[in-house]
Order: sequence, then C-alpha cells, then structure tokens
Amino acid sequence: MLEGLSDSLTKTMKKISGMSVIDKKVLKEITKDIQKALIQSDVNVKVVFKLTKQIEQKALEEELPKGLSPKEHVMRIVYQELVNLIGQKPEELKITKKPYKLMMLGLQGSGKTTTTVKLAKNLKKRGLTSAIVCTDTWRPAAYEQLKQLTEDLDIPVFGEPENKDAVDLAQKGLDAFGNKYDIVIVDTAGRHKEEEDLLEEMRTLSTVVEPDEVILVIDGTIGQQARQQAKAFKETTEIGSIIVSKLDGSAKGGGALSAVAEIRAPIKFIGTGERVDDFEAFDPERFISRLLGMGDIETLIEKASEVTADKEDKEMVESIVSGKFTLKDMQNQLGMMKKMGSLQSIMKLIPGMGSQIPASATMETEEKLEKYKVLMQSMTDYELENPEVIKKSRISRISRGAGLKNEDVKDLLKYYNVTKKALKGGMGKRNMSGPMGKIMRRMMK
Repeated sequence: MLEGLSDSLTKTMKKISGMSVIDKKVLKEITKDIQKALIQSDVNVKVVFKLTKQIEQKALEEELPKGLSPKEHVMRIVYQELVNLIGQKPEELKITKKPYKLMMLGLQGSGKTTTTVKLAKNLKKRGLTSAIVCTDTWRPAAYEQLKQLTEDLDIPVFGEPENKDAVDLAQKGLDAFGNKYDIVIVDTAGRHKEEEDLLEEMRTLSTVVEPDEVILVIDGTIGQQARQQAKAFKETTEIGSIIVSKLDGSAKGGGALSAVAEIRAPIKFIGTGERVDDFEAFDPERFISRLLGMGDIETLIEKASEVTADKEDKEMVESIVSGKFTLKDMQNQLGMMKKMGSLQSIMKLIPGMGSQIPASATMETEEKLEKYKVLMQSMTDYELENPEVIKKSRISRISRGAGLKNEDVKDLLKYYNVTKKALKGGMGKRNMSGPMGKIMRRMMK
C-alpha cells in the first residue's frame, strides 16, 4: 500500500531513531524529508506545509513527556500529525434504519462500481443484507458489470439496460426492493466536475433517493486533481463519507489525502487491491502505522480470523498449535494465505517486516509457493499426512505428475521441514506472547 510514500516515511523515522541530538537544525532536515515524501505522493503543497509547520512547532515548544526521549517525542509527533491529517479516529458506517440508503458518487474511472460490490460484500460479512440499484445510464455495460461481480455473492441488482432515465431507474429500484434488505446501495454514473448535466442529475437523484448517507469514491491514483474534484462534489451534495479505491502498492495516494483535508468527510473504507475481498474498514492510526513501517497486527489478526471461519481452516490451526504439522497442514496453510491476500501485503502488517523484505523477494517466494501447491496436488493423501515416507521413487513419481523436476520436490520438502521446525519453536510457551502467537490464539477463539 502506497509503497513509495511508505518507503520514504519509514526511512525518515529510522533517521530520527538514529539521531543522538534533536535540535532546530535536525528538525528542519526532518520536516524537509517529510515534505518531499508527501509532495512526491501528490499531497497538496498547502496541506504539506501546514502539516510540517505543526510538527516543527510542537517538537520545539511542547514539554518533553515523562518516559520519552527527545527522538521518541518527535517520532510520536510525526505519527500523530499524520493521523490527524486523515481523521484521528475510525468512523464506522452505522446502519440505523431499514432500509438504510447509500448513494455512491465518484469520478469516471474511480472504480466506483467495483467498490459498490466490495462494500456490499463487506456488509454481508457483518450479517447485513444488501441490494444494489444501477442508475448508471452513461457507461455501456454498467449493469452487466454489476451482475457479473455479484453473481456468486447472493446480492441482488436492479437495472434496466435500455432505460436511459437515471431518476426513473432509482425510483423503480427502490420500489422493487422496498424494505426487504438492510441496505440499498444506489450506484450512480461516474462524473467530472465540469459536466454540469451530470452534476444536475446527481442533485435530482439525491432528492428522489433521499440517501441516509452519500459516499464519495476517490481513486487513490488520481493525484492533485482529487482535491478540486472532491470540492466540486461537496458543493453539489453533502458528502457523508469517503472510500479510497485502488490504494495498492502503485498508488501515490496523496491526492486522496488532500481531498479528505479539503472536504473533512471521514474515510470509512479503503480498497487495497483488485479482488472483491481487498477491502477494509479504515482506521487512521493503523493506516499511518503501516505507512511508517510500524506494521498493523490488529488488521492481520482480523484477516486471519476471517479466513479461519471454515472448519478445515480451524482444524489446521489446531494442528499447528498442538505441534503436529504435516504437508496437508501446509497445503491448507498456503490456501489460507491466498485468501488473506498477497504475501507482500501480509508482511507489511507485521511490525518491522514490510520494510525489510523487498517486493522482488516476496514475488519470488510467491512463485515458489505456487510451484509447491502443484507438487502437493500430485501427492497422495498418505504422503501429505506422512511426509517422511517421500523418498527417491516417490519423489520421481511426484515430480513427473506435476511436470516439474526432482529438485523441486526436494526443495518443497526442505521448505516443509524448515517451516515445521520454526512453528515448533515459535509456538512454544515463551513465544505465544509475541505477535504471531497472539494471532494464533485469536484465530483459535
């Protein structure tokens, strides 16, 4: 997530931690580093200078808290001011009535339709039922896209592809769904601040739908123009909350942060990848912790808890904790990791890990893990449960069945033995208090 900005800010924090003296000259140097990192990530210049001025002022004027060294004090100020920039505390989407009507707004190409489906699935995880009304009459196949994305999710979609009256579609959709669902999400056409006819349509739709909350979807890759675009939306209708989409490694993200600073609506969710599950509730403190290379164990625990809902996953976790770990368990473990997201995204949630491991290394590891999965699919259940029986003849048969080499099977067995040894040591009583032990205990609940 925001790899360029994260790398720069992480380096700045390491620089501060290595300082022996914190004076005015050092603070100037630090704030210049922060300014450069934020501006390169498309954060508005005015917002950047206001932020760094506050950091410098507080670092020089505030009394040093008891128990903190000067450099720890500065690091805390940097962290807190960045948190304040994007929201201070998490704000939930509170469903207060049935149906709770949400209206989705966003620029053309902002990923609004995909985000609408991601939001509906996220709400479903919370035990809430959702239905979607498609009022996008401008983009060809918008209705078909929604139908395709929701096909396996049991989320109904209302639309009439031939109907070009967005207001009529909204009214018909609301009438069709009535109060059968907890939430009705109205997906609107993407628009541009200069397109007055679309902005007028948005005003009329708002009057007809009478949304309980208007959500603005902002593209994390959009850059400086996000600020003015967000302001134009704000002047047209009241924005209740923001979802930042496409906030993966390639996104600069600063434009989205500038937009938040401009309209002061809280970010409630972020989209962190292309999958429907790459979507999470936004927590400013956790977000900044990850940006600064401090990790985010709570999000990792939540992701792990979600994917251990299945009986098979829970049995695998129990097996690991009890000290029994077979190739079958490792096969299930790799499947569980796939559900949680890419290896790189998982590593960034562990304090100190994301900044130490280059993306190229995790990509290479992911390629190996995919190869291991193919090899395990070529094994019998007996071999998976009893890896010690895999000797020369079995190695040849497994490699042939997978279309790979004998060395690949040996590499897999070596990886298995190293993993088993690490888990045996890592799950000991002394280590269950650490981050990974904490995750395992929470997963078992």
